[in-house]
Amino acid sequence: MSVIRFLSFAVILLILISTVFAQPYSIKGQLWVSGGLIENQSNFMMDIGYVPTVSAYYNLRNGRMIDLEWGYRLDRSYSGNSLTLKNANNYRYWVRYSSDKLEARVGLQKIVFGPSLVLRSLSWFDTIDQKDPTRKTDGVEAFRMRWFPASSLSLWTWAILNDQDTLSYGGRGELSTNIGNFGFTYHQDPSKYLQMIGQSSIPISGPHYRLAIDYRYDGFIGLWNESAMIKYDRLELDMITVGADYTLPISNGIPIMTESIYISSK
Repeated sequence: MSVIRFLSFAVILLILISTVFAQPYSIKGQLWVSGGLIENQSNFMMDIGYVPTVSAYYNLRNGRMIDLEWGYRLDRSYSGNSLTLKNANNYRYWVRYSSDKLEARVGLQKIVFGPSLVLRSLSWFDTIDQKDPTRKTDGVEAFRMRWFPASSLSLWTWAILNDQDTLSYGGRGELSTNIGNFGFTYHQDPSKYLQMIGQSSIPISGPHYRLAIDYRYDGFIGLWNESAMIKYDRLELDMITVGADYTLPISNGIPIMTESIYISSK
């Protein structure tokens, strides 16, 4: 069992024992059902999923807080009356310390960033499927910290542990200005095994680093860009996403959006 996994379970267990029955907590869940017919198949295909979630928090002094969350995911897929997929696993388990200027979280968590909505060049650590209305994503075992030195600036850092217990690390800065919001991201991964990155499941083999810049402008027309470079084994992979949106002044407003992505290797 990895160090992060062990520490996460241990801390969550201790906090649950000491606070869950004395401090505010909540128990909730999300259920989804989808189905349809596939061409040339007579059976009706159906997917059922449910994620029960337990969360609790403990208020400290001076606006500081400790909270935790644990979620478990259950999935079933059917073809007619036959069960074709059965899956049950931890979906989230993390503990977080937060204050006005700092947030630190450890455990199985979601790490998502970037302004793109559909074709996401910065889909580095998530598995969000835009065809899925629940926008569920697998988590990563990680330590992530965010520092807010000013209202217009936030600094991120993280360390992520993969299934082979290899530690990768990186950071991100976000700056808000009068001309738009900027993001600068770097990630270093020393893993030697083959892995799939991004929504396109691009295969990357061996140690590599990732570098990206993103931008969003909200005005009469919303504009955004994500530009990422992945460097590995004397090869370079470039991904660029460009998007725009606008709200038509009809009734209460009709939003329209477009995105395109460019991928090249050299």
